[in-house]
This record gives sequence, C-alpha cells and structure tokens, in this order.
Amino acid sequence: MPIIVNLDVMMAKRKIGLMELAEKMEITPANLSILKNNKAKAVRFSTLEQICKILDCQPADILEYREG
Repeated sequence: MPIIVNLDVMMAKRKIGLMELAEKMEITPANLSILKNNKAKAVRFSTLEQICKILDCQPADILEYREG
C-alpha cells in the first residue's frame, strides 16, 4: 500500500508507549497496534485528530505517501 503509517516513529520521538497512548485515546491497544503496524485499511479523521493532539504533531508526521 502506498500510504505508510509512521505512528511508531512519532511515538518514539515523543517517548510514549502503545499502552499509554491507547489509554489516553480511550481505545484498545489491539486497535492502536493495527494502525501502528501499518495493517489498517482506513483511519477515521477523529482518530487521526486525537493522535495529533496527544502527540502534538501534524497528520503529515504520521502519514506518508510512497509511490510503488
């Protein structure tokens, strides 16, 4: 898939673990893990907004387009 999710990179930069982020977002760690491991087929704007708010970042810090 040409859309790459760099959530793990941003989490590392912000020094926040999966469990802590999932708790702050009030979602299951399993659902967040699917997104973090680039297995998600879609992401809701509300989820992306929460991630950006908690990690103090922009959507472009998390999502990347790579051709091919």
